[in-house]
Amino acid sequence: MNITIISNNYYPEDSGIGLYSSGMAEFLAKTHNVKVITAMPYYPQWEIYFEYKDKPKFYRETINNVEVFRFKQYTPKNPTFLKRIFQMCHFLLGSIVNVFKIKKNDVVIVVMPFTISIFLGILVKLFKGGKLLVHVQDFEFDAAFETGISKKKGLLAKFILKLERLLLNRADSVSTISYGMLKKLKTKTNSSTSYFPNWIDYSKINPETAIPNKNFDINKFNILYSGNIGAKQDWDFFIDFVKACKENNKVHVYLIGEGAKREEVVKKIKNLSNCTYLPPVRYSELNDFLCNADLHILFQKTAVIDSVMPSKILGMMASGRPSFVTGHEESEVKYNFEISNGGFYFYSENKLSQIIKKIDYLIKSPEKSIEIGNNARKFIIDNFSLETILTNFENENLN
Repeated sequence: MNITIISNNYYPEDSGIGLYSSGMAEFLAKTHNVKVITAMPYYPQWEIYFEYKDKPKFYRETINNVEVFRFKQYTPKNPTFLKRIFQMCHFLLGSIVNVFKIKKNDVVIVVMPFTISIFLGILVKLFKGGKLLVHVQDFEFDAAFETGISKKKGLLAKFILKLERLLLNRADSVSTISYGMLKKLKTKTNSSTSYFPNWIDYSKINPETAIPNKNFDINKFNILYSGNIGAKQDWDFFIDFVKACKENNKVHVYLIGEGAKREEVVKKIKNLSNCTYLPPVRYSELNDFLCNADLHILFQKTAVIDSVMPSKILGMMASGRPSFVTGHEESEVKYNFEISNGGFYFYSENKLSQIIKKIDYLIKSPEKSIEIGNNARKFIIDNFSLETILTNFENENLN
């Protein structure tokens, strides 16, 4: 079968959507002819990767049996809402050229965000045939409204949401990564919908193969946030948390990542001796960080619910370590922690004091940390393994 995947993010981006689009393409390429229309890699640092800066505007390469067609898109260093819209439009216009480089097509899969890329999928279907599947990794517009990046009222917002509905209705089928997002999706489209969660190759995030990480102090209780430093997380709460942890000299907090808020956050923690910032690591190095931390944290803004299902939680739980997550009371993450007993979810007004008390409890009860971590890893293996999820997707959509 000839499959075309349209995703703004792709390998060598090895976090977030790039990681999952690449994983899907390479899995399907084992038995199908797969081509990818994508951009030059830029995430999470919001700058085109050094090794691609001198590449031509249109660049073609083959990676692990997948033929990749790239367009060198506009990439804002400071990605405001309007700049991101311009980036989406520039990618759309430039990638039309790459659409006509596709010779045969049976299925075209468009990965959101970059809702406007559905136009490209429609063109592939129109000129090359096949059915159109849309996979929603992120409701980018809802997330922008909920986090205050853009206002939900006004002509621009109304136009954007109407355009989103129009494009989603052109798909033969639309999938998304959580049941909460699936519920929201059904309010946005009349197309058939389905659940297609993110996955993890738990053999690559594995405590048994991790080697000691020299960045961590073995005499401390090491708390780690690793991921995008962007607008969806509650960085004011993170700073308050780091300050509160100063009272316990056994605790050290590590912040690893890149993103639109990095400069601002790093500046605020500069004089906090109990917090260390480290730049992003390659996926191949991530195992040694995740599996050697004593605790993982993810502080989401309370307003964000079901627009985003943080994929980084899969790695956090697969590491066999406890996780603390904050967010909306009705979040699906909260439910997953409850049924797995693999972490703690905080949403009340006094959550900071609750978190500090729970950290003290884990420090004094290391056997409990081990139990919670084992629960988390088992839950991920049972429910989110790469082989199971991608095989199910292939059977349900490509046969």
